Amino acid sequence: DAVGILCLLSAAAALDFKYHGSEELAAYLRGVHGAYPSLTHLHSIGRSVEGRDLWVLVLGRFPTHHKIGIPEFKYVANMHGDETVGREILLHLIDFLVTSYGRDPVITRLLNNTRIHIMPTMNPDGFEATKVPDCYYTRGRYNKNGEDLNRNFPDAFESNNVSIQPETQAVMDWIKTETFVLSANLHGGALVASYTFDNGNSVTSSSKGYSRSPDDDVFIHLAKTYSFNHASMYKGTGCDNRQTFPEGITNGYSWYKLEGGMQDYNYIWGQCFEITLELSCCKYPPEDQLEQFWRDNKVALIEYIKQVHLGVKGQVTDKNGNPIPNAIVEAKGRPHVCPYRTNEQGEYFLLLLPGTYVINATVPGFKTMLKTVEIPDNTGNFSALKQDFSFSELSIRSQAASCPKIPLYQELERASAAVKPTLHILVLMTAMLVTSK
Repeated sequence: DAVGILCLLSAAAALDFKYHGSEELAAYLRGVHGAYPSLTHLHSIGRSVEGRDLWVLVLGRFPTHHKIGIPEFKYVANMHGDETVGREILLHLIDFLVTSYGRDPVITRLLNNTRIHIMPTMNPDGFEATKVPDCYYTRGRYNKNGEDLNRNFPDAFESNNVSIQPETQAVMDWIKTETFVLSANLHGGALVASYTFDNGNSVTSSSKGYSRSPDDDVFIHLAKTYSFNHASMYKGTGCDNRQTFPEGITNGYSWYKLEGGMQDYNYIWGQCFEITLELSCCKYPPEDQLEQFWRDNKVALIEYIKQVHLGVKGQVTDKNGNPIPNAIVEAKGRPHVCPYRTNEQGEYFLLLLPGTYVINATVPGFKTMLKTVEIPDNTGNFSALKQDFSFSELSIRSQAASCPKIPLYQELERASAAVKPTLHILVLMTAMLVTSK
């Protein structure tokens, strides 16, 4: 009835600038889904230690399932329970997206061509445990078991001997079930866009204490996209006099070394480029500042999502036009330590800056095909360049392939033991900085 619909719409519209506890947050997400059922899909990817749902709201023209050619994007906030700004601005981002769809042509095209997953809190228990908001640090940073979730993922550089927490496991399973292409995780305690790698060894790091991924140029572009569209992050003024970040970005490792971080895990095992966004000097600022934080971040949040359409995408098929899953598709000169493979539908997505590349598609044990592509900047068109590969002489179902969880870069380091490991002055600073990302 009309009254019911009005109630739903007002529930979805009545989002004020304050902190929302777990029940309120869930009620708000249910209200949005009720008001916009064809544009949204609400589900829980798991539960916290204390049994709270880990809610994800999916937005897009096809919110319930993956559609061929439409890339998957995600935002995750409140991984540290006492870092609260991201949690609230993601609710306002949801509000902005659903109310702009059909009215604003850019947002309409964005949602028609992108599937956007938003998880306002990865650590609801930590948020609820933070009784006295503090700018610097509280025990609410950790989950109920006292574990730091951003030190809790498998690590590609060294064996991470922590016990995997339910919140971490839920995110790992989620990454496995979706073809995520681009992501960001929202933190607090600094003002900077930090990018992979967070850890390193002699294979990836330089004497200047920088741990370089094969896609370093893309990561720098992604971090700058956020910092330059943010109200002030690009200015690079740190939160105190000791620390400045030129252009508002930093390589994670050169800021401080971190083992078991979520962004490295996404990139290596999830084939998903993720950066870490530090959005506020104060971890848990007063509520009356939330509206300003939303204004400062609004444009950057949207512009960053558009970057999921960078580069090249396509399908790998056999002679009957059937998709070939687990085919390796990578750009020449940038091999990933865990080769990037096609999904069940034979699809691949590679984030690459405009330029000329040779794309190598390999069906392991059978054949390799090379294609030279000229990649334009297509983010404004909301579609990466399309380049399909058809193996006309093959008719196969490729075997499942998974990447081992052993520290892969450790293996590489052993293989290149001739390279002398570099010393890092940064080790000394690590202890001081452990309370941020």
